[in-house]
Amino acid sequence: MILAAALSATAQNNPYDLDDECYKLFMQCEKEVGSQAFYTTAAKFLGKAQEKKDTKAEVLYYVEVLKHEIHLIPTQTTTTEEQDKHILSLQQVVKDKADELGFPQYFYYSYELVQTYYYNHRKRDHVKDVSHEMQDIARARQDEYGLWMSYRYMVALYVSECDYISARPYILLALNLYDRSTDPVVKRQSVSRLYCDLADTYMVDSDSLRINVQKAVESRITQLDTLRCEYYLAKIAAYYNDVEAYHRHRDYCLNDPNLSTINNTKPEFFGILDAILDKTFSIDMIDQHEFTRVREMKFIANIAENHGFKDEAFYIEKQLVKRYERLFASTNKSLISEYDSQLGNYKLHSELDSKDRELAHMYRRMSYLLIIILGSAVLYLLIHQFSLMRHNRRLKQANEQVMLANAAKTRFVQNMSHEVRTPLNAIVGFSQLLSLPDNTFSDHEKEEFSGHIINNSKMLTMLLDDILNASAMDSGQYKIVNEMSELHFICHEAISSTEHRLQPGVTMTYKPESEEPFHFMTDPRRVQQILINLLTNACKHTKSGSIVLSSSTTREQGYVSFFVTDTGTGIPADQAEKIFERFTKLDEFVQGTGLGLSICRDIADLMGARVYLDTTWPGPGARFVFSVPLQSSTESNTTTL
Repeated sequence: MILAAALSATAQNNPYDLDDECYKLFMQCEKEVGSQAFYTTAAKFLGKAQEKKDTKAEVLYYVEVLKHEIHLIPTQTTTTEEQDKHILSLQQVVKDKADELGFPQYFYYSYELVQTYYYNHRKRDHVKDVSHEMQDIARARQDEYGLWMSYRYMVALYVSECDYISARPYILLALNLYDRSTDPVVKRQSVSRLYCDLADTYMVDSDSLRINVQKAVESRITQLDTLRCEYYLAKIAAYYNDVEAYHRHRDYCLNDPNLSTINNTKPEFFGILDAILDKTFSIDMIDQHEFTRVREMKFIANIAENHGFKDEAFYIEKQLVKRYERLFASTNKSLISEYDSQLGNYKLHSELDSKDRELAHMYRRMSYLLIIILGSAVLYLLIHQFSLMRHNRRLKQANEQVMLANAAKTRFVQNMSHEVRTPLNAIVGFSQLLSLPDNTFSDHEKEEFSGHIINNSKMLTMLLDDILNASAMDSGQYKIVNEMSELHFICHEAISSTEHRLQPGVTMTYKPESEEPFHFMTDPRRVQQILINLLTNACKHTKSGSIVLSSSTTREQGYVSFFVTDTGTGIPADQAEKIFERFTKLDEFVQGTGLGLSICRDIADLMGARVYLDTTWPGPGARFVFSVPLQSSTESNTTTL
C-alpha cells in the first residue's frame, strides 16, 4: 500500500509509468508471485525492460523476485538463518539497483518487504532492527520519504501488538514530518489513518480522541479513509448515545464492501453496539465472538459502562486482562529472566519471614518449657537459640549481598550504556559516510573519516576494558598510560566525536590560546574521554547559541588547562559539587543516566588532574575547567593508582 501511494499515476491503465509492454509483463509477474510459472514470466519481463531501456521496470523486476522468494516461505513458521540470509541478499540487490538507477522509493520499499517477512515469521526484534536501520540510512541521506516509511511501519507494528504507548511517539514523528516536509511524494500520502491511530491512544471519552478523529476526517483522501472515519464517528456517537448519528455512520460502514479490510469483526462489533443502545446487551453476546483487536473490546466495555451495563463491562475488562496477558506472553519473552531474578529475591524475603515466624513460635514454646525444665535444659535452649539467631543473621547478610550484587550489576550496565554510546555512534556515523558512493567524498576526506573510526575504535576498546576491570579501579590497580601527545589533535578529535550531538542551530568550535603545536606527556585517551563527556553534557543542555572548547598552557603553571563553555541552561553555584555525584541529574527530562560528570571526576582524580565547574563564570550557560598536570618525558609511562 505504501509503495502504491508513492508511485506517480500518469496513466489510468499504467499507474507505474512503465513502457506498455513492460507493464503487461509486470502485472503478469504480480499475479504469478509464489507460483512455478513466475520465473519464466520474470525472465521475459527483465529482457523486455532491458530492450526498452526502461530502468524503472528493471528495478521492479528485482522487487518482484524478492516478493516471490518471500512468498515461497510459509508464514507463521520459524525461519532458518540460511533463509534469512537469502532474503537479505535479495534485498541488497534491490537496494543496489534502486540506488544505481535512481529510484529511492524502491530502496525503501525493499525494507518494507523484509519487515513484513520478519513480522509474518514472528521475529519482532528483527522487524524493529530493520526499521531502525532504515531510519538511520534515511537520516544520513536526509531522505524524508525513507523516514516517513520507517515511522509508518513502526506505527503499524506497535498497533498490531496493541501497544499504543509505544506507537504514539512514531505517530507524532510521522505527523510532524508530514507537516514540515517539502517532498512531493510524502505530501501525496494520506495522514487520516495516522490521526485515527493517534485517537486510539486516548480514552473514548477524551476530547483528544474526538479532536484527532475530526483531523482524520479533514485530511482524508481515499474512500478507505472515509470508511475508517465513519467507523470511528460511529463509536463516538454510540458512546454519547447520539442514536441518529450512530445509525447514519453505522449504515455507511455496513453498506461498504471494503469494511472487512479495516477489521473483519466490524459487523459483529456493530451488532453489539446496537444491543447496548437497544438495552438488550448481555455477556453471552461477547462470548459468541472472538474480536481480533483488543481495542474493540475496550470500546465495548467503555460504551457498555456508560450505558449502565456495569456488570457486563466488568466482565469484558476481565477478558481484556486475559487477552493482554496472552499478548504480553508472546511479545515480552525477553523480560522472563528479569522476572525470574525478582522472583528469587521475593523467595529469599519469604524465607526470612518464614524463619522469623518460626523463631517467634519457638520463643513461645520456650516460655512454657522453661517453667518445667531446669539448669541443663535452660543451657541447651540458650545454645540452640543462639544458633538460630546466628543462622538468621547469615540469611540476612546473604540477602544484603544479593541486593549489593543487583546494585553493582545495574551500575555496570548504566556505565556501559553511557560510556560506549559516544564512540560507537562516531564509528557508525563515519562508517556510513564511507559507505556512500565513491564520488561523494575525496580520498583525503575518506582518509580523515578512517582516522576518526580508528581513534574511536581505540576509545571504545579502552572503555570496554575499563568496564571489565572496574574491580581493579576500586582496588587501586587502575593504570594511566602516559605517552607524548599533541594538544590540538586531542581537542579536534573530541569535537569530531561529539559535534553530531549538537541541537539544531548550535555551533561547536575550538579556540586555542595559541595555534602553535604543543606536545606534552599524558594519557591522551583519558583526556579525550573527559573532554567528550564535558562536550556531550554541553550538547544536552544547549538549545541555542554556541559551545566553545578552548585550551591554555599558561593559565596555570605546570598544567594544561581545557575549558568547555556553553550558552545553555546553566548550573546554580550551590550545585557545583553535587553534579559530580553518581546518578545526579538536575533536569530529569534531559536524556542520560547522570554518570558522565562523575566519571570525569573519577578519571581526573586517577590522573592527578582536576575537573570542576567554574562558579565565577558570569554566564550565560556554564563553564567547566579541566586541568591536566604536565609531566616530563623521563617519567614512567605507566602509573598505577
